Amino acid sequence: MSLRQYEYALAVAEEGSMTAAAERLRVTQPSLSQQIGALEKHLGVQLFTRTPNGVTVTVAGRAFLAEAKIATTASRRAVMAARAADGELAGELIIAVHMGLGARQLPQALGQLRNRHPKLQVTLHEEPDPADMERLLRQGALDMILVHHVPAGCPFDVHQLGEEAFVAVVPKGHPLSSEVAPLRLENLASEAWIRYRSASLLDDYLARLLASAGLSPHTVARASQISTAVRLVAQGLGVTVVPASAVPEGFEELARPLQPALTEPVLVGVRRNPGPAETAMLDHLNQQNWCGTGLLSRSALV
Repeated sequence: MSLRQYEYALAVAEEGSMTAAAERLRVTQPSLSQQIGALEKHLGVQLFTRTPNGVTVTVAGRAFLAEAKIATTASRRAVMAARAADGELAGELIIAVHMGLGARQLPQALGQLRNRHPKLQVTLHEEPDPADMERLLRQGALDMILVHHVPAGCPFDVHQLGEEAFVAVVPKGHPLSSEVAPLRLENLASEAWIRYRSASLLDDYLARLLASAGLSPHTVARASQISTAVRLVAQGLGVTVVPASAVPEGFEELARPLQPALTEPVLVGVRRNPGPAETAMLDHLNQQNWCGTGLLSRSALV
């Protein structure tokens, strides 16, 4: 067996198709099928069930792939460590990011990191649900997490970067948009609301927020991305509440501060005994402004 065969099997599982996996890996489909067949023969079990529409992973395959993921991740880190010891940061850095936190500061930090280390590749898992986050952590598939709340059982060392302010977003020309004083949630009780996909961390936060205020406003639409929700507000569909730093550029004037102020901690988790890539990324994250409201136009928050 070889790590390359592990990577092939993982690609087939992720793509659900030998053909798609071969295209992604830039190998021929017969060559890939031969490698998977050789791996199954060596293991003495069938990893995949072939179907007319592709492949599905068997029970034995799921057990094998969980460990294969750990092995390939460990191999990647070994390569990174060796190259870093020679003064070069290369390889892949994998980060899971909660909804909204990847909007402004993270791209800025990644841009700075790439300028210094152009050979370092970064993969982002945006808004994984709790089960996916737990699985990625358990498999050792993550190097860092950027979150508002640390997942249960997280094995990482946690550092607080700052406090993220939440703001209301109302359509331009709406009576509430001209209010000078910060808005209270009660001001939005009779409004139609743009919410987020059910079971997402942000929608769960909004649900708890509204329940604690004794509010149950009418939901007119749900979005999977904050930027989409803000654009729906801009078109007059309703109102919403979002992390301040996640308001898309050009829509800052729609943001209104809330009273009492709503904030959540911004936390970064880094594996214990971090490598130079994680350390460099943490340094760039610490240089960013995580207060949230400072990123919005002054006129939107007076």
